Amino acid sequence: MLKRALISVFDKRGISELAKGLEDLGWEIVSSSGTASHLKKNGLNVREVEDLTGYPHMLGGRVKTLHPSVFGGILARRHFELDLADVEKFGIPLIDMVVCNLYPFEETFRGGAGLDDLLENIDIGGVTLIRAAAKNFRHVIPVTDPEDYERILEEIRSEGNVTLPFRESLALKSFMKTATYDAVIHEGLSRACGYEAEKTPFRSAIPLARTMELRYGENPHQSASLYNNPLDDSPWTLLSGKPLSYNNILDMDCAMRSMALFQSDCACIIIKHTTPCGLARSETTAGAYEGAFECDPVSAFGGVIAFTRTVDTETARKVAEHFAEVVVAPSFEEEASSFLASEKPNMRTVLWKGTRNSASAIHGTWGGLLIQEDTLPPIPRQDAGDWVGKPRPDLWDDIIVAWKAAALGKSNSISLVHDGATVGLGRGFTSRVDAVDWACHKAGKRASGSVMGSDAFFPFPDSIETAAKAGVAAIIQPGGSIRDEEVANAAVRLGISMFTSGWRTFRH
Repeated sequence: MLKRALISVFDKRGISELAKGLEDLGWEIVSSSGTASHLKKNGLNVREVEDLTGYPHMLGGRVKTLHPSVFGGILARRHFELDLADVEKFGIPLIDMVVCNLYPFEETFRGGAGLDDLLENIDIGGVTLIRAAAKNFRHVIPVTDPEDYERILEEIRSEGNVTLPFRESLALKSFMKTATYDAVIHEGLSRACGYEAEKTPFRSAIPLARTMELRYGENPHQSASLYNNPLDDSPWTLLSGKPLSYNNILDMDCAMRSMALFQSDCACIIIKHTTPCGLARSETTAGAYEGAFECDPVSAFGGVIAFTRTVDTETARKVAEHFAEVVVAPSFEEEASSFLASEKPNMRTVLWKGTRNSASAIHGTWGGLLIQEDTLPPIPRQDAGDWVGKPRPDLWDDIIVAWKAAALGKSNSISLVHDGATVGLGRGFTSRVDAVDWACHKAGKRASGSVMGSDAFFPFPDSIETAAKAGVAAIIQPGGSIRDEEVANAAVRLGISMFTSGWRTFRH
């Protein structure tokens, strides 16, 4: 029995070779207008779709393949007598393979096209062809990827047809492609039409494309990949060094969040296990690095170092004195980049583009996904909070640094800051007073005269008492405890100025 392939593709890579291979194997080629012209120019015999339908292409090409004479031949079940009776009754030719890829909506969106062009690049007939062929994969071969053309020809030559396991994988790939295509269209049109995404939609379609297959996940026994929204550019580029690991990327995420929060400053933030172990502001990147490193030199070993300004050669040489996994910055001087690549060939240098593509955070749970808004917290203002005790506007710069540092740490999070640099950090403690105690312990004598930031309220006055013993001069915290009055009274009694911001910044 004559085998028949329907070919309708936008991406014509390898299509002539596939069609020629099928023709040599005795297959009939049926094709739509643009693809038919391409194949004919390459010397192939092609039967046009309108010969099957009896209708020419309509509406400027919007309607080509949408016809029972096409879809009856794709969807007919060869083992089902009623289907075969209908096919014979209406003279519908059976189709054994559908080769189709879709209009480039994604590329059109990324090219900055307006709404009208986006609408014209939404494929209707192609998606329908793919889904129909994939639904009937036992009898029809659904082909959507040029990478599969060679194997398809090989199996037909050796087996007489494409094997069932390969058909199954082709069908799954087909449904993945159409699902992703629809998700991309929904996302793209939402942006083009100016609709702000719901904060927590009842249903959610998230377009994702794998951009990097990683060696392994958090641990060597776990497989992992990096996915991005195909409508967006990556916010970073690897310039030199080894491929990034899963844990590198997690730490970089915290680093880029830190860079965004300190974007108005010349700052350095050192990240270890997704939490800062030192950060500082300075007039120079070298000075900022020194301040951040001095906070906790032991924890900085093997960390991710983030800069908010260009990395110059002086800074690069200081960084190279110690072991770091990644250095990320908005730019690198050419000499600095070359120095790090040659001096530290395994260390990754990463260019941060400053872009932030999503305002949602997604976290996998045991059996579901948590989705929340993922916006940077607003910076406290002196006129939008309350002072307890004597106001200390002279310490306001350090107060803001302490608040940002606390907001970036894992809860319970406490930061001590002096002269624009962290001197002690308490991260991830299950009690707030322990976080305060550890931050003061790490700071030692440097705690005297420092400013303390807390990511959440103080449930008891004991944290204030611990801070006072270490010599803390001022505190910023959100407030909200049922014992706020007791905490405030302790601060006044112990001579500590305290600013209540009203903003909690938990990071679980």
